[in-house]
Amino acid sequence: MNIVTPASSRAETAASLNRPTREQAEDAVRTLLLWAGDDPDREGLRDTPARVARAYKEFFVGYATDPLAMLARTFEETDGYDEIVLLRDIRLESTCEHHMAPIIGRVHVAYLPHRRVVGISKLARVVDAYAKRLQIQEKLTAQIANTIQDVLEPRGVAVIIEAAHQCMTTRGVHKPGVTMVTSRMLGAFRDNAATRRELLAMVGNRGSMIHSE
Repeated sequence: MNIVTPASSRAETAASLNRPTREQAEDAVRTLLLWAGDDPDREGLRDTPARVARAYKEFFVGYATDPLAMLARTFEETDGYDEIVLLRDIRLESTCEHHMAPIIGRVHVAYLPHRRVVGISKLARVVDAYAKRLQIQEKLTAQIANTIQDVLEPRGVAVIIEAAHQCMTTRGVHKPGVTMVTSRMLGAFRDNAATRRELLAMVGNRGSMIHSE
């Protein structure tokens, strides 16, 4: 029997793992350089293990970030505003968990407020909190949408991601120019076709490319 562990619990478990030291991480990079066929002691590669360790700390800072905390502060003085709030074209930089290759694209995040709103920068921070981890795009899309829905409890949430996967464009089938599109529609965006059409028009008439889960 498969037991599904909540995302928050999995994150706590990962954080509690016995993380290797910085020196061990750098030794692992040296091993990969040797496996690739190069000499980690030559001048151009001598500092590469340390650089890679520093880069990984930046690439995967999401493991040390709590997405729920990003949405903790909300505002109720909205003068009754209850229409779509859309943050469009958020830069996405993530890493494929299958090949550890870059995923580069953009994210559109929308919600329909219910009594309270959140600072728009916090929406972008939630995207980064999940993106700066090893990911697949489908899971990333759902994590962002579900977190906003759980914390803000709006009338609807929509997350659309358009991204290029370097694991497909630079290796394997070598198909550059291919973009993967995923979406997660909750509440009114899922149940109300007119509301969904309004959102897609605001995003940029990409409706023919988008399917909701």
